[in-house]
Amino acid sequence: MKLKPETNIEEFIKVHYDLVGFLIRHDLPCVVCGEPFWGTLAELAHQKGWNEEQIAELVDEYNQLSTH
Repeated sequence: MKLKPETNIEEFIKVHYDLVGFLIRHDLPCVVCGEPFWGTLAELAHQKGWNEEQIAELVDEYNQLSTH
């Protein structure tokens, strides 16, 4: 399962718990990080002021790391 901007964070973390630390390192605290969030990755990133290009780069970085 690859991460996408429209990925629901809560559902993805149930399978890929490593996403929590990855998001924290990128200043995007999520569901279990003390700042509850129940939406998509793109929604969370937009709340933090990220643009589409930044989100795409984040998704690419995570997907590359998770395949190694």
